[in-house]
Amino acid sequence: MPSCLYNQDVAACRATLKANSKTFHAASLLLPARVRAPASVLYGFCRLADDAVDVNFEGQGGKDVAVDLLRQRLDRVYAGRPDPVAEDRALAAVVAEFGIPRQMPDFLLEGLAWDVEGRRYETLDDLLAYAARVAGAVGAMMSLLMGVREPAALARACELGVAMQLSNIARDVGEDARMGRLYLPRSWMVEAGLDPDAWLCNPQFDAKLATVVQRLLAEAETLYARVGAGVAELPLGCRPGINAARFMYAEIGRELLRRGADSVSQRTVVPGRRKALLLLRAALALRPSKAALQATSLKVNQPLIDAAIQATPPRRAVDNVTFVINLFERLERRDQAPKGIAA
Repeated sequence: MPSCLYNQDVAACRATLKANSKTFHAASLLLPARVRAPASVLYGFCRLADDAVDVNFEGQGGKDVAVDLLRQRLDRVYAGRPDPVAEDRALAAVVAEFGIPRQMPDFLLEGLAWDVEGRRYETLDDLLAYAARVAGAVGAMMSLLMGVREPAALARACELGVAMQLSNIARDVGEDARMGRLYLPRSWMVEAGLDPDAWLCNPQFDAKLATVVQRLLAEAETLYARVGAGVAELPLGCRPGINAARFMYAEIGRELLRRGADSVSQRTVVPGRRKALLLLRAALALRPSKAALQATSLKVNQPLIDAAIQATPPRRAVDNVTFVINLFERLERRDQAPKGIAA
């Protein structure tokens, strides 16, 4: 995308990624540049959306305002008239070039709306439905950035997103609870002898809670184990970066287990030396087994797979470059024009 404005916008998204997610930033360094840039743009938009909803969580403004405003911004992004901010401008170029269907970011925003609603997750299936929205959607969009649209491979990409979200939830139990959020399946807590509402009022770690966290990490491990089959379907140059994300997020759960599954009184961090070893392992693990490629996919991810199948494929490369150049030239003229005068 030969545009100075686009490059500046990508740099802003990269800075956001580096500041907010050291794990994903490290993994992204192993992606080829042609994927690393748009992947950073997706992260920039996701971070912006998450931050906007978190403001609502603090009780500022109407509960639905942030999500409604984000949907309006997406309207303008998909119309080729993004707001004059780095994340929106760059996202408009990325969704056009890679043919990302609107249903995918909408699916993500639906998950954020569930956060605003304070939705409860009674069962694992309920939690997986949430994870599919806030993380499976990202996996699907990443797959499209790498040119992969086959249903089986898409299913594994979505499952990687879900697995990573389960790892995050397990790691952040205490942090979430102190903000009044509870993502652990409530039925599991009851089975362990815990009253979810009472526990949320006074979050403490004990052996009962440990069993719930361990169950969640076991579910994540099941997904990580079969994601390798999807990695095998990616272009060779993309495999190290995706494996890096897969290995490092899985390691968060394993490190948490080494600490007794206590994610209330401490925050689990994977030591830097082990991260370096995982990056090396990711760079060498280029040909994972395809045995699990045809495994039954999570039903909660099916809308994302259907959206990819039904979407119009992206324009030819020459058409894409022309569209992006024209888009950013138009945006530059608009930003430079005196206020009140249409560019």
